[in-house]
Amino acid sequence: MSFARVRALVVIGALAMAAIVFVIVALVRDSQGGAVAGDKCPPGSVMANVTLPDDPSEITLRILNGTSTAGLADNVTNDFKNRRFKVLKPDEDKKRITDVAVIRYGPDAIGAVQLVRAYFLDQAKREYNPKRKGAVIDIVIGSDFRQLATSTEVNQSLIEVGQPTPPPGSCPAPVKKKN
Repeated sequence: MSFARVRALVVIGALAMAAIVFVIVALVRDSQGGAVAGDKCPPGSVMANVTLPDDPSEITLRILNGTSTAGLADNVTNDFKNRRFKVLKPDEDKKRITDVAVIRYGPDAIGAVQLVRAYFLDQAKREYNPKRKGAVIDIVIGSDFRQLATSTEVNQSLIEVGQPTPPPGSCPAPVKKKN
């Protein structure tokens, strides 16, 4: 064996040993041990679904008319239906709303609300109720509402609103694996 070949084997062996030592040190000093969603939730915290849906068809909405304009909830329901959302029968809200919209939801719909907010360009008021059950999102359309955002505006708005985060008093629920 030539001297160059021996030298190359020594260098490769030294690099392999350095890589093994580096990996062992990284594993031993890892500060993320046990960092599983919901692992360190304080007692009494609500588990919140913060997973952003892959498709609008995974979201169920109930549109309520919070104005005196007849048929507004029907029109907005059809707009959301055309954007592939599941929608329940529209209805009237007891209170009149002057905002663009009010989004009412519970812990099972936090990720889905992030997408719905983007359709209102993050101008809708949010009302989170930690005791609310189910993933249905109520949207009360207000008098300042003009139209839903286009798909390009929704994508831009999603970037601005960022990733869903659990509200105070809740923890992220473990992510369910899709088949």
